[in-house]
Amino acid sequence: MKYRRSKINGGSYFLTLVTHDRRPLFNNSHNVTMLRDAFRQVRETHPFTIDAVVILPDHLHCMLTFPAGDAKYPQWIRMIKSAFSRRLPPGSPPRAPSRAAKGEREVWQRRYWEHLIRDDEDYARHVEYIHYNPVKHGLAESPKDWPWSSFHDYVGKGVYDVNWGAGEVMTFDEDIGAE
Repeated sequence: MKYRRSKINGGSYFLTLVTHDRRPLFNNSHNVTMLRDAFRQVRETHPFTIDAVVILPDHLHCMLTFPAGDAKYPQWIRMIKSAFSRRLPPGSPPRAPSRAAKGEREVWQRRYWEHLIRDDEDYARHVEYIHYNPVKHGLAESPKDWPWSSFHDYVGKGVYDVNWGAGEVMTFDEDIGAE
């Protein structure tokens, strides 16, 4: 079966990228910095906007907007995943027998979740989902407590109060988010 992705020039996409076997590769600031560097490297030659992002130990969610005329985001995501994987020290994570013959490392799940944003409300709900995700997973009491999130940028811009999402249980429609 051929997997088909929605490709709209200049679209905004909610994306979920998951590590292979949910390994907690992003449980330290060094690996998070390497992931940020991978995003930065790809953006230098293929500009896009990171509207929102949260990096959790075994996955990340992001909202990316691509320029008009650009519908090649699957290539840019592959490049980001590859750039991060190349930065990992040899042997971490170990190569699986099925991929070792090809010289591949099992760093990421092969596929990722993508959702084309339909309108402003869809966009806002997905950004909220991104920022609330550390609370949802029990990693933080409040979005402000999670260091690897664009939530802090949104507070600085006045979009959110610093205590947004604290002490409340937020629910989202089942079509928002994927993990």
